[in-house]
Amino acid sequence: MAESPAAKDTKFPPQIPFIIGNEACERFSFYGMRNILTMFLIQYLLVNEVPDPALRTAHGKSLMHTFMAGVYFFPLIGGYLADRFWGKYRTILWLSVVYCIGHGLLALFENNATGFYTGLALIAVGSGGIKPCVAAMAGDQFNESNSHLVKKLFAIFYWTINFGSFFASLFIPLLLKHFGPSVAFGIPGVLMFIATIIFWAGRRHYVVVPPTGANPHSFLKVVFSALKNRGKQGHWLDGARAQHPEEAIEGAKAVFRVSGLMLPFVPFFWMLFDQKASTWVVQAASMDLNILGFEFQPSQMQFVNPMLVMLLIPLLTGVIYPLSQRAGWELTPLRRMPLGLVFGAVSFIIAGFFQVAMEGGTVLNISWQILPYIVLTLGEILMSTTGLEFAYTQAPRQMKGTIQSVWLVTNTLANVAVAIAAALNVFSGSGQFFFYAGMALVAAVGMALVARRYVVRDYYQTSAPQAAGEPAAPGITAKSA
Repeated sequence: MAESPAAKDTKFPPQIPFIIGNEACERFSFYGMRNILTMFLIQYLLVNEVPDPALRTAHGKSLMHTFMAGVYFFPLIGGYLADRFWGKYRTILWLSVVYCIGHGLLALFENNATGFYTGLALIAVGSGGIKPCVAAMAGDQFNESNSHLVKKLFAIFYWTINFGSFFASLFIPLLLKHFGPSVAFGIPGVLMFIATIIFWAGRRHYVVVPPTGANPHSFLKVVFSALKNRGKQGHWLDGARAQHPEEAIEGAKAVFRVSGLMLPFVPFFWMLFDQKASTWVVQAASMDLNILGFEFQPSQMQFVNPMLVMLLIPLLTGVIYPLSQRAGWELTPLRRMPLGLVFGAVSFIIAGFFQVAMEGGTVLNISWQILPYIVLTLGEILMSTTGLEFAYTQAPRQMKGTIQSVWLVTNTLANVAVAIAAALNVFSGSGQFFFYAGMALVAAVGMALVARRYVVRDYYQTSAPQAAGEPAAPGITAKSA
């Protein structure tokens, strides 16, 4: 009798530690610089350029969210290059070098706006460009025989992200205070260099799915063919069957299925989440920073989020999700993501009430922020870990990087909206918290309604991983949930 896939492969592929190690160091480097960026802009770089404190705060928040919009825009470019021309391995390696150069410029040009912004731009290109590739490449190391491990992989992957973020959030703000911007931005650069070396060291072990090259059956070509032949029976993309194979049409359908679920709603979560590095940091700066005799830095409070993620992911995946399944109401991905929006909204409502109290003259200790951080982190796990896995499994082989990019570009849309609102100084005080919370609640209802009609299709490679240096077989399998 043939062995079942679960009995045949119960261990992670040996190349996974290289990818996980790379991710831990890269995330330390990114969050190390990102988490101090708002306060650096407000307290250092913009002091002479924008003398008014309120305007400088608004400008600093706008710049931070503009940078984050770039970080989450370049996955579109990185995913396209990886899928079509360079492959995931070369895309990650080459853009990691660009990433390292950007870190170097931040450390060198702490007093030069042009040099500093150039460094931010290179980090946006490097960090954004590799984002859709790293998670997708990790998934490529699996096939049907061990596909049951993919869910655990993405949980570990996200736990690792927060492992790096935890230490960066805890220590880099202290380096900024005691040693200045050059050291505070330089240390993350060193970690990014180490991340690149770790990834390169695993080069002989990876399953390398080859790029498709210039594709005559690309997503856009399928769409244009379908539009020319519209009016046919069935799905509107079926009109492209005369010019394109079934695999290409199915890939285009997958892009629209996932985009229709994510693009209208997920950005409203990121509007909340990414403001923990701007609006919540500014709120923390107005609080009593002393906890048990230790003076926290406003940026430092962000360490609570990754710490909670590392604690709560095992709880949710190992206890809560199985219990919900046994209780007859499984927390499927399509239920988790709208619920994540609700938790995000509640966290902002709590922070908004804190702001109301401070505007009334009450002095709150920074430790009060732990409560909204707990609620926001629950929302993050329900939304972000789920979305990362969902975007991978819902994509055919030739579209995995592209659909990862669709997931990541939801963050671009969110940060563009917040950057514009901050630049125009549309909201101030407690009003901004309740405004964003209200939008997230409306988005949660909308996503839940759309999710009820979504048909889940999971795709995995069908062949076993090949020997190092050989291309993977392109076969995929689809299954309906």
